[in-house]
Amino acid sequence: MSIDDTPLARAAEAAVQVRTRRFGEDLPRPARTRVMTVANQKGGVGKTTSTVNLAAALALQGLAVLVLDLDPQGNASTALAIDHHSDVPSIYDVLIDSRPLIEVVTAVIDIEGLWCAPATLDLAGAEIELVPMVAREHRLRRAVAAYLGAHEQAHGRLDYVLIDCPPSLGLLTLNALVAADEVLIPIQCEYYALEGLGQLMRTVDLVTDQLNPGLHVSTILLTMYDARTRLAAQVADEVRSHFGVRVLPTAIPRSVRVSEAPSYGQTVMTYDPGSTGALSYLEAARELARQPAAQAVSGVGPVDPLGSVVTPNVAVAVPGSVAEQVVVPGAIEVVGADTPYQQ
Repeated sequence: MSIDDTPLARAAEAAVQVRTRRFGEDLPRPARTRVMTVANQKGGVGKTTSTVNLAAALALQGLAVLVLDLDPQGNASTALAIDHHSDVPSIYDVLIDSRPLIEVVTAVIDIEGLWCAPATLDLAGAEIELVPMVAREHRLRRAVAAYLGAHEQAHGRLDYVLIDCPPSLGLLTLNALVAADEVLIPIQCEYYALEGLGQLMRTVDLVTDQLNPGLHVSTILLTMYDARTRLAAQVADEVRSHFGVRVLPTAIPRSVRVSEAPSYGQTVMTYDPGSTGALSYLEAARELARQPAAQAVSGVGPVDPLGSVVTPNVAVAVPGSVAEQVVVPGAIEVVGADTPYQQ
């Protein structure tokens, strides 16, 4: 083994690449903007950490990326050093007050080509405030669609939109699933992380059937991988056997540097670009960028005069969420409306 093949040499090389933004081969740009929802109703599996670090890794390698922070805790905004106190325009204003997303999005100072729409604590009440609104599940989708055109005129086409979801399957996550073409699921390499996966997959299937036919689970990312334990290897093997090529080859290891970075208002990509966590996210971003781009989203069914998708006899809210509705036999329910139209 030459000195250039040692872990220390590879870490030093990666640190130089991040600081100089010289990575050799450019990452391929998708044929169109890939809108990806990062979702898993289990907390603590690395959704926010993966969202911000994948976004930073993609942006550092020349792609244009937008992060939408849909978690009321605002951790993604913190990691990207974006203000998210109560007076800051945020995703809440977009969802509840129909504020244009372009008035909310802020450029990330340390990383060129990366933007973020912050979340504030006001978003915690959005689940309830959205209930009586017409077409409530489509509010984020329409905002994103309008923003993509405005961003392209001002800065050029976005390559990726990554939506960080809260650890639940309520209306915020439902908005994210309807707005996206793809779902990226971070899975912690522990047994409990597998238990809620079935419920998430059923929710994705429900959204695909009734609201967003173009939605599909395109990517699985293994996180918090501990190579010292047999359990981590068993969970990884189980996930790979079930999801196949959708699982990225690179697993993100447990890393102190990854945990430390947000306290400095940074991603691990800029906080310690030579760490194992940064190197793993850098490689995972490359694997993500080399996946086939999402297919064009087809129409999602007939539209009523209010612009809402009409579906026969289905409750579109996720069972157990605050927006769950009673299905009226013989009625046609307008997605987002609080009363069904009788047929």
